[in-house]
Parts: sequence; structure tokens; C-alpha cells
Amino acid sequence: MLKRYHHIVGGIFRFVDACVISLTWLAAYWIRFHIPLIEVTKGLPSFEKYSALTPLVVILWSAVFSGMKVYHSQRMLKRTHEVHLILKAHLTATLGFIAITYLFSEYRYSRLVMIYFCALGGVGIILFRLVLRNGLREIRRRGLNLRYMIGIGEGPALETLISRIDRFPELGIRIQGIVTSSKSKVSNVSKKPILGHFNEIHKIIQKYEPDQILIALPRSQYADLDHIFSLLKDETVDIQLIPDIHEYTTLGCEVEDFDGLPIVKINDSPLQGWGAIAKRGTDIIASGLALILLLPLFGLIALAIKFSSKGPILYSQERMGIDGQTFKILKFRSMKTNAEAQTGAIWADRNDSRRTAFGSFIRSTSLDELPQLWNVLKGEMSLVGPRPERPVFVHQFRREIPHYMLRHKVKAGITGWAQVNGWRGNTSLDRRIEFDLYYIRNWSYLLDLKILVATLWKGFINKNAY
Repeated sequence: MLKRYHHIVGGIFRFVDACVISLTWLAAYWIRFHIPLIEVTKGLPSFEKYSALTPLVVILWSAVFSGMKVYHSQRMLKRTHEVHLILKAHLTATLGFIAITYLFSEYRYSRLVMIYFCALGGVGIILFRLVLRNGLREIRRRGLNLRYMIGIGEGPALETLISRIDRFPELGIRIQGIVTSSKSKVSNVSKKPILGHFNEIHKIIQKYEPDQILIALPRSQYADLDHIFSLLKDETVDIQLIPDIHEYTTLGCEVEDFDGLPIVKINDSPLQGWGAIAKRGTDIIASGLALILLLPLFGLIALAIKFSSKGPILYSQERMGIDGQTFKILKFRSMKTNAEAQTGAIWADRNDSRRTAFGSFIRSTSLDELPQLWNVLKGEMSLVGPRPERPVFVHQFRREIPHYMLRHKVKAGITGWAQVNGWRGNTSLDRRIEFDLYYIRNWSYLLDLKILVATLWKGFINKNAY
């Protein structure tokens, strides 16, 4: 369904983006030096110096847009998400372009040309996307190049799919009606007419001549699948099967073809391939450098802990990380020794008497978390990810909070999306899990960078850090 749309429209968008980005690069030069909004004081550079970079511009933007999945079929459907992603990808490509021209070229290109290009390119790509989409919608509205579909089944899976097809008329798919079980009492599905029952499929196909058949049975009717496929075995119409598993796909799903065998992957981790390699590489480099640069600060904190209270400088505690595996997390000791001897495992609260005087300071400033850079370097944690919890609490929360264990699909982090949005310490667990799952579903390298910047800006000191 989306594959055909993606191949055609995705190819058009790639071509249009390449044209727009190359033309806006040349236009930026022309505006700067031939329609100068700001006076040119350093002479007129040759057009050839700038036009020679056009192939680099096209290749770089195409690579960045592909790498950031701008042309991914799902991203091409949601307009607001697409615009947001295009702007991020365009800015990333622009920064890369500036870095390349600065590092590898002796000639210094005009900064105003870069600024004009960045603005014109972003606006141009989005504007042409909207024009193309509205053009496709208008073509479909007039009934041109449509594909007709009949749905077989009932229930949430079919209703959800029909509603989403109706939301995206540019796909060019029209639902003619629904075929249901003879035992069904429904009068319509998502306001689509009931065309008949399973046994009448052959006659219905002859009458309506659909291009596609969409089978989306509720699990209670799976016994009818063999009968339906036996009725469709001699039909030339395209057949698509939607399994009724949407209630289990918290992180999404993907179908993989394994030597002709379709495998549905549910709640798979997005951190695979080059993305996982880039994230791990960043963790190693950043944590290694931070451990070296922060060594004097570590020494000062260690001395303060040693002279302010009795006990060890570092404190290790069992936490649960990726795939439910446990590891020993490192922290600067902020509480009295044997703090849980009488209370057992409990969360810290705002007026916790177990903290030392200096411990209150390093907890409120998150300085007690810095030794976890060693956990990151070892590969037990990442710089960014859901905060790891103690197994004793995990076993409790997994019974009380739906989808809690899915946060362990990625490595635990020193900081995370929930933390930079204020959900840390003794705050709502449901909201924290909601933010953790959002991070996993929408993971990208740029999102990690955004969280790291937000942590440096506002993540260390928080009213809930105690």
C-alpha cells in the first residue's frame, strides 16, 4: 500500500529536493552579490567558485535527508512531522556543508551566502513539498489515478486503518465497502457500506472490481482465514493482510522477509546499525574526555566527602539496564553508611535524614552522578537513555505500570528525555515512562544531542533532585 506510493512520490521528492537545493545555492550567491541587501566591500567573487560546489550540495543534502529518513514512507505521510524533520535535516546538512567548506577549502565563502542559502533552501523545500502534496490531493479529488479497495473483517484494526487511509487522500486509495462474517450484526464499519458476507466474496469482486483486498479480521474470527483465502485463491486482485496486534505495538512494528517467510517484529529497538555505532562511538569519546577533564573536580569532591563524613568515597548500587541485565552503577556517596540498614530499599525524599551535609549539595547539583561516566565508558550505560532503576523497584513497577519493561529496550542513560523535561526524583512514574517510551520510539542521533545540550543548560539542578 505505502510501498507503491513511496516509490513514486519518494522518487519525485528526491528529484525536486535536489533541484530546489541546487537552485537556492546559486540564488543565494546571486542575491548576495548582484542584488546586495548589504553592501559588498571585498570585491565580487567569481560565479564559478560557487557553482562548482553545486554537486557537493546535492550529494550532501541527499545523503543527510536519506540518513535522517526524510524519504521514509511513514515520515512522508504526517505533514507536521515531515516539516519538522525536513528543517532538522536541512540545518544538519547546512552545518556539515559549512564545516566541509571551512576545513577543506582555502577559499572562504561568504557567510551571508550561507545564511541566505540556509533560509531559502529550507523554505523552498517545504514550499515545493506542500505544492506537490496539494497537487496530488487535487488529482485524487478529481478521481484520477485512484485505486479501489474492499475491506474484509471488522473491529479496531480495520476501523483504524480505514480512518488513516481517509486521512491521507494523496495515497489515491478509496474504500468501496466492507465484507463481514454472516454472523456479524454490524451495519457499517467506519461509515463504509457493508457489501456482503465472506461466502459472497467472489460475486462482490466481480461486481465492484477492486484493485486490492484488505483482510483485517479480529482475533475472534481468525478461524475464518482459511475459508477466506480458499475463496480468494483464484482471484487476481492484490491481497493484503493486517494482523490484529495493534494493541501490543507500543514501540511500533515492522515486517521482515526472511527467505520468503514474513516475520512481524513487535516493539523492536530502533538502535541498530549505524545509529547504534554512532551512539556508542559518541559515548566512548565523550565519556573518556569527560573523565580526563573532570579529574580535578573528582578530586575535590572526593576530598570533601572524605573530610565531611565517615565511609567510602564511591558508592555502588545494583541497577537494571538493557534487556533486563543488572550492573553496578557508580555514584559519589551522598548518604551515611548503611543508610538502608533499618528502612530497606526506599526512594529518597526531600527531607531525607540519611543524607550527609555535603551529600545534599552534590545530590541537588547532580554531581553525585558523575562517576557513571565510567559505566558509560565500559558500555553498561549510555550518556542518554532512560534512567536505570533498582531491580527491587523494577519488579514492583512492572506489575503496576503498563509497558514499564519496554524502557529496557535501550541502554540506561546518565540523562534522558524524561529528566530534561522535569520528570526526575519522586515524580509521576507514569509520566516518566511516557517520556521514556517517546524517546525510544523517536530515537535519533540529533535527539540525543538535543538532550545533552538541554542537560548542560538545565538538567543538573532541578527542584526534584534530592
